[in-house]
Amino acid sequence: MRTPKILNILLVSVALVSCSKEKKNIPPNIVIIYADDMGYGDLNIQNPNSKIPTPNLDNLAKEGMRFTDAHSSSGICSPSRYALLTGKYHWRSNHFGVVQAFGAPFFKASDVTLPQVLKAKAYTTACIGKWHLGWNWKFKHDSINSNRVLPEDIDWNQPVKGGPLDRGFDYYFGDGTINFPPYAWVENDRIIEAPTESMTRKNIGFQVKEGHWEFRPGPRVKGWNPYNVLPTLTKKTTKWISSQDNKQPFFLYFALPSPHAPIIPNDEFDGKSEAGAYGDFMVQTDWVVGQVLKALKDNGFEDNTIVIFSADNGPEHYAWQRAVEYNHFSMGNFRGLKRDVWEGGHHVPFIVKWPSHTKPGSVSDEVISQVDIMATLSHVVGVELPENAAPDSYNLTPILNGEHYKKPLREAIVHNTYESKWGIRKGDWLYINSASGGHREMPQAFKNLTGYTDFETEGILFNMKDDPEQRTNLFEKYPEKINELENLLSNYREQGYSVNKATN
Repeated sequence: MRTPKILNILLVSVALVSCSKEKKNIPPNIVIIYADDMGYGDLNIQNPNSKIPTPNLDNLAKEGMRFTDAHSSSGICSPSRYALLTGKYHWRSNHFGVVQAFGAPFFKASDVTLPQVLKAKAYTTACIGKWHLGWNWKFKHDSINSNRVLPEDIDWNQPVKGGPLDRGFDYYFGDGTINFPPYAWVENDRIIEAPTESMTRKNIGFQVKEGHWEFRPGPRVKGWNPYNVLPTLTKKTTKWISSQDNKQPFFLYFALPSPHAPIIPNDEFDGKSEAGAYGDFMVQTDWVVGQVLKALKDNGFEDNTIVIFSADNGPEHYAWQRAVEYNHFSMGNFRGLKRDVWEGGHHVPFIVKWPSHTKPGSVSDEVISQVDIMATLSHVVGVELPENAAPDSYNLTPILNGEHYKKPLREAIVHNTYESKWGIRKGDWLYINSASGGHREMPQAFKNLTGYTDFETEGILFNMKDDPEQRTNLFEKYPEKINELENLLSNYREQGYSVNKATN
């Protein structure tokens, strides 16, 4: 017996309504793409003199909101990653350096992470790419020096604990850290193929286009080729996205190993920029972002996915020579580079695309931090954070939704890389408790190009609205402002949180 035509129409309508309701009731998927050592000026859309095309990132910015005053917690890698995933400044846990090869995990058992929070709303969670937050490796002998490990020193058949799976991620795939051993693939908590030989700087076995010194010696899989890393991670990421469905929300933390040195763009990207090998590597990085965005669109997730793009810190010191040789300023108009408390060390690209919420092509000049991602996303998905979680994280949804709110949203932000230098920014004012915010001496050729000079006062004070390039030191002119900022910094460090609980 055939169903009457009108009944067929009704059944289809009910199914469509049901499907629509099902999608509406699902919280948004979340994808964080985290670049490595990418400068503010490497994003073409915010550098009018850029020598590097970044069409996919530019288009992401045009479809979402671009933040022009966003900051990583640290000027180096591991601490920034820890802060992003916990909503807590790295220095609260005394993390002032990076995890070395075979180093122990940064995390304490009491740390609450972003994937753990999202799992409270039944999110499927995955981390793909660079971890660099430590594992508990199974050494065969207690006396092994973790900085001089041989292949035979580790039981590669044992699960590797303390990594992503123990921090709230359901799935992990990556090589850990592209320039640190072991040079091998890790899937979940297992080494896929055990290293059988050691890499040294004399037997690298492949051409490095810039920054060959970055490869630390240590165990590797026979025939390991780092040029395969970024393409493999890209394929794994797009495949993982295609394996998801519309019945359960997902969170993907895709931590790129690029454009961090060693600079190793694949051959098809050679010559695609006007900024040398690094520029070509940035072009490839942009292409990878494009592949991820395409996978979201092709699998029907684009309209219900929040995409966040940022970087862990500013560009490496090669950027000075790049500016002199190619007239491309990876740090943009900011002073300083990776590791610095100067602006260029932590002032990073930051884009958020949230369909139906962020206005396409919008730009915000709010001063924000990557630690704010935790409170923001927990608010979006409707999870109340535990009492002691995310003590430095502000909820950015009023900005993202284009709501009217009292500016500035964030009271102040702390800048720090190493324990010896601290900066605090409140409104237009930035105070650094040292005569320099730099980690290393600026080369004379770059000084000649930019006209930067050194300071001799015991501290530095800038008005960032009038002087974003940090050229004019107002330290001796406004002692009351210095006292105010010193006291606020001291309070933040001592009280265990920096969130204004009355407004967040």
